[in-house]
Amino acid sequence: MSAKKIDARGLSCPQPVVLTDRAIAEGNTEIEVLVDNEVSCENVQRISHKRGFKTQVRHEGYDIVITATKS
Repeated sequence: MSAKKIDARGLSCPQPVVLTDRAIAEGNTEIEVLVDNEVSCENVQRISHKRGFKTQVRHEGYDIVITATKS
């Protein structure tokens, strides 16, 4: 199964967190979230960890890609 992709660039918190939490609730075990600021990055990581996911972060230009996988 491929990763669920969420493009949350340009959205302010809590929207990226809400979208991530919804994807987790839908049963996705791998989620890729695209954000454009550090606050959203930290908050998406926090909710992911709280839900039992491990995260990896990489920077692509101005974008931040968070990959969350169920551990």
